[in-house]
Amino acid sequence: MIRFENLSKSFWIKGERKIVLDNLNLTLPAGQSLALLGRNGAGKSTLLEIIAGTLRPDHGRVVSEGTISWPVGLAASFHRDLTGAENVRFIARIYGVDSDDLVAFVEEFAELGKSFHMPMRSYSSGMRSRLTFGASMGIRFDTYLVDEVTAVGDAAFRRKSQAVFADRMQLSGAIMVNHSMRQVREFCNAGLVLEGGKVKYYSDLDEAIAAHERDME
Repeated sequence: MIRFENLSKSFWIKGERKIVLDNLNLTLPAGQSLALLGRNGAGKSTLLEIIAGTLRPDHGRVVSEGTISWPVGLAASFHRDLTGAENVRFIARIYGVDSDDLVAFVEEFAELGKSFHMPMRSYSSGMRSRLTFGASMGIRFDTYLVDEVTAVGDAAFRRKSQAVFADRMQLSGAIMVNHSMRQVREFCNAGLVLEGGKVKYYSDLDEAIAAHERDME
């Protein structure tokens, strides 16, 4: 369960205040894979970061039961001057999992070769996404926050990413940002639509997609 209580967030852009989240009050059911839909700039990534606790809201709070991943696909929590392997060991200590097991899983999964032992500042955006996705999939969370990452890499790597994510979804929930409606339908069973600072929950995924498409017209 994840609950938003009077949740608000805004940014100052060119001297004007842009409201991204406007006093949200909503309870998300546990164990579901939710598509988070909205136009570009609506605040989807911002909401994921607030749920993860890596970004503070202006007002209100997020109340949750169970463990929540960092926003997969966003590497802000990883240190640029540490190697990929060092970052993974650091993550393992934070979340209380075996560091050797997690390093071995990520090294095999991410397919970074020698770069796994090089500083992350030398990584391309795709390499960073492979590392962060692999690290998150190597830890069992109750809810995974996913930001477009299943589209990273070549076709073979995408298939591998989607397979491991589908496996995790057997026992966990997710909030997924993805602009591919095919992937949304493949992985999600309900939806959230973010528009004008408000979030609406739809238990029927097709209704969520239809509402999002109306907003985009």
